[in-house]
Amino acid sequence: MAQELSFRPATSEIPREPGVYRFLDDQGRVLYVGKAKNLRARLSNYFGPLNSLHERTRRMVLSASDVKWTIVGTEFEALQLEFTWIKEFQPPFNVRFRDDKSYPYLAISMGDKVPRAFITRNRDLKGVKYFGPYTQSWAIRDTLDSLLRVFPVRSCSGSIFQTAKRTGRPCLLADLGKCSAPCVSRVSDSDHKSIAKSLGDFIGSGSDSHVSEIRQKMAVASSDQNFELAARYRDDINALERVLEKSTIVLDDQVDADLIGLARDELTAAVSIFMVRGGRIRGNRALVVDLELDRSNGELLEYLLQDIYSKSGAAEAQDIPKEIYLTEMPADKAAVEAWLTQTRTKSCSLFAPKRGDKAALLDTASQNASHALQNYKLKRVSDFSARAGALAGLQEVLNMDTAPLRIECFDISHLSGTNTVGSMVVFEDGLPRKDQYRKFNLETADDTESVYQTLMRRLKYLNEGNTHHERFSYRPGLLVIDGGQPQLNAAVRAMNDSGVSGITVISLAKRLEEVFVSGIDYPLILPRTSEELFLLQRIRDEAHRFAITAQRKSRSKTIGSLLLEIPGLGEQRARLLLRKFGSLKRIRLASVEEISQLAGFGEKLAKTVVEHLKD
Repeated sequence: MAQELSFRPATSEIPREPGVYRFLDDQGRVLYVGKAKNLRARLSNYFGPLNSLHERTRRMVLSASDVKWTIVGTEFEALQLEFTWIKEFQPPFNVRFRDDKSYPYLAISMGDKVPRAFITRNRDLKGVKYFGPYTQSWAIRDTLDSLLRVFPVRSCSGSIFQTAKRTGRPCLLADLGKCSAPCVSRVSDSDHKSIAKSLGDFIGSGSDSHVSEIRQKMAVASSDQNFELAARYRDDINALERVLEKSTIVLDDQVDADLIGLARDELTAAVSIFMVRGGRIRGNRALVVDLELDRSNGELLEYLLQDIYSKSGAAEAQDIPKEIYLTEMPADKAAVEAWLTQTRTKSCSLFAPKRGDKAALLDTASQNASHALQNYKLKRVSDFSARAGALAGLQEVLNMDTAPLRIECFDISHLSGTNTVGSMVVFEDGLPRKDQYRKFNLETADDTESVYQTLMRRLKYLNEGNTHHERFSYRPGLLVIDGGQPQLNAAVRAMNDSGVSGITVISLAKRLEEVFVSGIDYPLILPRTSEELFLLQRIRDEAHRFAITAQRKSRSKTIGSLLLEIPGLGEQRARLLLRKFGSLKRIRLASVEEISQLAGFGEKLAKTVVEHLKD
């Protein structure tokens, strides 16, 4: 099938040097930009048999009509050129992280002649130094209010500043001691800029060094019997200490680092970034990305580092810390470190800790990433317009007469051929109807036969119209089966044998997220980021979760019943055994001594348990 790609270059034409390549469509639009240590080896992976490619990679090369490459001297140059072109062309198949929400930042306009401190969510202002992001706007406003007592930087808008300058009358903040009033020249512009720089240094470092300096000044003022000045220094110390108390000390006070946790599934990834300065968490943020192509964790983290630490990206170059801790190392660690060091103009190192305080904090960042991933999916599900678009899209791609307002999905779960359970979940208008979920206990362990039996038992209610099962007799618009072509064939056979018609039946194969439709030889490939595919995946995953839960409950009941047959063993002691050993197999392997150590078990009862389970 490789000959279908008419633009495929001859292998001998592709150089073996490092470089950057671009896939383009027939309009000349750049679809994908990538880098390679060896261009020939890398590009050859795209031009193998199409059926050997990952589904999303196959979709990309089939969308392209040309490929171009540029040779560079080193891997480091390839990294730089790749990121430059990604920023320039915004290719649809490249990784593009985005914030899962808008965060407030504390900003200081150091590029102005008279700098201003303010709170903003806009990260694109020129000449502005940003600190954060912070999770709550009220918290950073309260922090800034406390800091202005110590670092009286201008915080008014440009119009208020110009009015005060024109009239020679400062605003109320100057009278409160929260502004040094450069508008009326109470301080010179250069002195005011120095105050603004001190404010930035304190926020950026988050250390106690500023407090120590002011405490020394307070001691000198007190020894000189300048008690009014000493009292002012005392109030400054209290204000700074209140600010520092709001930042939890998590690492050594010499640590300036970012810790990046990652959570992902087949289709979406999320990262959570903890910014630690002076051993304190100074801010955190989360970003999410839909995965257009199959990516390893190392590749994802490499693209993330490029995105958040580039001068044109979401963070300024000065925000790069000297250490970055990751759950996994990027593929080209040396090149990424060199790029970060060049951008920062100081050394920057990457680490992947496996134990210790940093590893524990990295685990917390990963938990936050998992939470961000879950929230992102919930937002998509709760979006009415997205759900309506998904249902309308399914109607179109499946060639249905009406949108499938009621969708039922079926999955099968068993444990080594035993305790087979079929699950049925119901979604109406794109939302789960848990009161209408059903489970089916089955006698067979064969997947296709289990699908057939489950569908036969469900479909009979559509023919009978049993009023005792009114909700169960609702007619679905779409039936979804978890599986591939064999499972779909079993479902269609059940439809034919039950005499039910007029319902669209599909199956969703998890490996490549292919949609099999009866009567069509080839599976449908829905766009990777489409709401239609997202809805089908959510329904399929919910059916799988419900099936697993039902199967575990069934298995637990079976084990419990077997244990209760043992003479002298009641429900409480049976639960103790299960809690201690976890499974019937582990209980069978336990010795008399191990069992007799449990509360309520003597040697005699322990021997009875061992002998009974060996029979």
